[in-house]
Amino acid sequence: MWPRSDGLRTLELGTPGELRTRLTNLVLAGQKTATAGLLALDYEAEGEEVEHVGEHLILLNDAGDRAAELEIARVDLVLFANVPWDFAQAEGEGYTSIENWREVHRDYWSSQGFDIDDTTIIVCLRFHLIDTP
Repeated sequence: MWPRSDGLRTLELGTPGELRTRLTNLVLAGQKTATAGLLALDYEAEGEEVEHVGEHLILLNDAGDRAAELEIARVDLVLFANVPWDFAQAEGEGYTSIENWREVHRDYWSSQGFDIDDTTIIVCLRFHLIDTP
């Protein structure tokens, strides 16, 4: 189960350290308005339901402190092979193509011990920055 803050579910991007700090800063700068997760790993294994439109989440920074409040604007469950380019661009991480997005994400999840294929279900979240502390 995910931690809660002020009664809201929390969101931590990437892995602790440099990656989490970079991704959190992209959100705070307004460049990152989307993130991807794995249905099996990030939700089913954690006993969590997928977010819903209008839900508010607390974005945590690398120290585990509140960095911002986000509102979910859109949720799509998509096969890895079908993640669209506009979603990859909304992640704000400078991907050069959808193939580049797939390669980076496949490598990331593999490094976390979870191999994916074209039929793996990806949870594509789009969000708005509501406020920062």
